[in-house]
Amino acid sequence: MTETDRRIASAKKQAVSYRNYRRARDRALSRLANAYPDTYKQLLEEEKAFDEQQGKKWVDIDGSTNPVVDIRTSTSTPGSRTPNKSSNQRDESYNGGKA
Repeated sequence: MTETDRRIASAKKQAVSYRNYRRARDRALSRLANAYPDTYKQLLEEEKAFDEQQGKKWVDIDGSTNPVVDIRTSTSTPGSRTPNKSSNQRDESYNGGKA
């Protein structure tokens, strides 16, 4: 067996092992979500909000992003926006980095 063949076999074995781990993990997560639906939904919303703060997008299988529903209450009138940053701070989404 050549070095290349050995490395390919090792990579295949690792890929199968990881796939099996993900299957078991996904089944366990599904069971937990069914057993504790309210807690699951709450944690999922927290993770989505954290990802959005970090500039990460949640995308559908076709690549389109889901609309974000803001449920926070505010003291401002509907339709008015108050900026979160001062006008001289640059938004990090414009830095050309990873999405």
